[in-house]
Formats: sequence, structure tokens, C-alpha cells
Amino acid sequence: MTDIHSVLARADANLPSSLETLFDLVRIPSISTDPAYASDCRRAAAFLADHLTQLGFEASVRDTSGHPMVVAHDVAAPEGAPHVLFYGHYDVQPVDPLGLWHNDPFAPAVRETPQGQKIITGRGTSDDKGQIMTFLEALRAFREVRGELPLRITILFEGEEESGSPSLKRFLEAHAAELKADFAMVCDTGMWDAETPAICASLRGLVGEEVVIKAASRDLHSGGYGGVAANPLHILSDILAGLHDETGAVTLPGFYDGVDEVPADLKAAWAELEKSQSSFLPDIGLSAISGEKGRSMLELLWARPTAEVNGMSGGYTGKGFKTVIAAEAMAKVSFRLVGRQNPQQIRNTFREYVRSKLPVDCRVEFSEEGASPAIQLPYDSPVLAKAKEALSQEWSKPAVVTGGGGSIPIVGDFQSLLGMDALLVGFSLMDDCVHSPNEKYNLTSFHKGIRSWIRIMDRLAG
Repeated sequence: MTDIHSVLARADANLPSSLETLFDLVRIPSISTDPAYASDCRRAAAFLADHLTQLGFEASVRDTSGHPMVVAHDVAAPEGAPHVLFYGHYDVQPVDPLGLWHNDPFAPAVRETPQGQKIITGRGTSDDKGQIMTFLEALRAFREVRGELPLRITILFEGEEESGSPSLKRFLEAHAAELKADFAMVCDTGMWDAETPAICASLRGLVGEEVVIKAASRDLHSGGYGGVAANPLHILSDILAGLHDETGAVTLPGFYDGVDEVPADLKAAWAELEKSQSSFLPDIGLSAISGEKGRSMLELLWARPTAEVNGMSGGYTGKGFKTVIAAEAMAKVSFRLVGRQNPQQIRNTFREYVRSKLPVDCRVEFSEEGASPAIQLPYDSPVLAKAKEALSQEWSKPAVVTGGGGSIPIVGDFQSLLGMDALLVGFSLMDDCVHSPNEKYNLTSFHKGIRSWIRIMDRLAG
């Protein structure tokens, strides 16, 4: 087997042509949410399929009810190697407002910032065209040096991620046998900072509920009925206030079933990371951590579940004053889930709790607003450990294991539909202006991203 340093050296030598390939892809305005760019989305899919064919894959553009998918299989996969599904998306966000861009969003180039940093400019450079090209260029270096890839690789690129992925779930269901692998790899996340690579090992799930409490048959004059008639705003406020105890913990019975404690070594690592986030709350005008007492900020964001009131309404909310007792009150409530919490169980428990607090003459109506479980790559996963070692060899600082406060739907679909965990590694930075004017991708992110995937694949194969 050829030494890994020969493959890394080839990636270094290929950098100019790697950039040209990325530029060609970025020049295609594959804006998925705007029907006017449907032909450009198909053109981007065809570009990637052609490029994968040149890399030795059997690649095809697959039609859906929306924009096409790209599916590719390595036709010369090594015997007995781990099978990996790599996912990315070729569609991009709209560029409005165009007047705020410093350069044409679809005329990519390497430019230098006033601080002397080299960046790649253009829509999609960070999200997600530059990221997927780091992986494809790593494959090219392997193919050119060794003649084969270290892993058995299937590739799935979609063209609707930026518009809600309406066709993806049906596509995964219809092609589950073809796409199933030992695990998935996703390059649509970021680094902790410009020198510290990160692996996102968890994503919180979500349960959404709309609650409407009704009492009298109409809004009532507070002078004529105040102190006598049930007030849905008072009742709903009391119910929502009771969702937390004095320590900030959620009071629903069984709410923490399936919530595991974070390993001590990871807690310690997060505590060190948190020291670099001193401006996190001050930047939004806050000074103190809310939530469960005795937990660190990053632990609360990444590894603890929540109950949040996202909106309330009822009665008179216009200008001036109107002395009424509202006939009904509404709230939107969401729960962020972690570990093995069951979304449907959480929903049922919440509804039972609300019903148990209703006084006589009141009734409640519920509306579901979505549900998805949390995603957790086991902290002791060999895949996680190997990827962490590989990234730490490439970057100036050791790789860190992070979590995500939100969710990435495709990762949940991989788990629920294909039975696969996902390794989330990406090289974007917080200042990449993703979804905003002047999107960019650091040249270092692109170059060392290619080298990182080479090291990760080599380590996983070993």
C-alpha cells in the first residue's frame, strides 16, 4: 500500500486544478427554491455526475418530483473495506439582496482579505459545494496515486436541501437497499475555530405543539365578569410556568428517560472550549446562563433537553387598552430532545399534563407541529475515535467533539430509514456568511479539508 504521505502530496499538487473544478461548479446558479433556476440545478447535477464518472464511479442523475439526485457507486471497491455513504447537496440559497455583494456571487475567485487571509468567494463555496469538493478531491488523489479508493463508497448528492428536501425522504425509501451502507459521512458542518477541527456527534430532536385553551363562549367585559369567569390566559400561563421547577429542570413525568450523562472527559473538554466563548451571551445582550442549574453552557446547548414557549396570544393585543377576559388563549411550545427520548411519548406526556391542570368549564385543543428524535453517534464509537485521530494529525490543534443544538433532517432519515449512524465533519467557519451576501470559504478550509478526508478515509480503512 502506498504511503499516505504520497496521497497527501498529490492533493497538494492538485490544488490549482481542484480550485478550477470548484469554480466551474460554483459558476452554476443552482438555486433550488426558485423555479427559474430549475435547469441550472439539473446542470449542476449533470456536472457532478460527469465528474464522478471521471473519478471511476458509476454515476447517474436520478429524476425526482423536484430537482434531481446524483447517485454514484465505486465500481472497483476494495474487497472487505467498510462501506460508506457520502452525502452532500449541490443546491444553494438565493443571493438577494444582490447589491450587498462585493463580487459577483457566481464568479468565484481566490481573493485576499485586508488581514492577508486568502478566501474563495461565491455563493455555495461554503454551503455546500466547497465542502463536497473537499471529499471528491480527496478521492481523486487516492485514485491517481493508488489506483483505488481505501473504502467502498456510495455517493448521494441532492438538489433540494436549501428548500426543505421535499423529495429526499421518498427517494431514500425507494432506494434504501441501494443506498444503505455501514455508516454515512456528511460534510455540511463546521470547525470550532479556524485552527480547531470538529466532529459533531449529536443533534437535538424536536417536538412542536400548539395549545389552545378555551373557556367562555365569547370575550367578556372584565368589569362585569372579572373575578368570576375563568381566564384562559391565566390558566395557560400557570400551566406553562409549571413546566419547570426552581432548578430549571422540566417537570413532566418521565421527561428525562433516555437522557444520559455526558462522559466526564468530554465535559472537561467542553469546559475548556467554553472559555473561548465569553462573548456568546454578551453579544445578544445577556449576561447569565438560564436553564438547568449546575450545567455548563455547552452541555445545555448540546446534551440537555429543553421545554420552550415560542409564542403566546389571546385577548386584546392591539394599540391602546381593552378590558376583556379572553375566551381563549394560545401558546406554541417546543421540546428539544437528546439521547433516546421518545418524541411521541413526550408529546403524550405534555398533553396529559395540560389536561390534568384544566379547571372546570375549560377545554383544550392541540395541534402537532412536527416531531423528530435526537441523533447521537456513540461517544465510544470506533468511527468517531478514528476520525478524531485523523483530524488531529492534520490541524494545528486537536479535534474536538461537539454537539448541535438544532437538527439536520437528513441525518435522522439516515438513521430511521437506512439504519445508519452519520459522521458529521465539516470545515466551514462562523464568518463564512452562509445564506448571506458575500459567502466565502477559506482557502485553508478547502485545502486542509481535502487533506483531512484523505487522513480520515485512510484511518477508517486501517
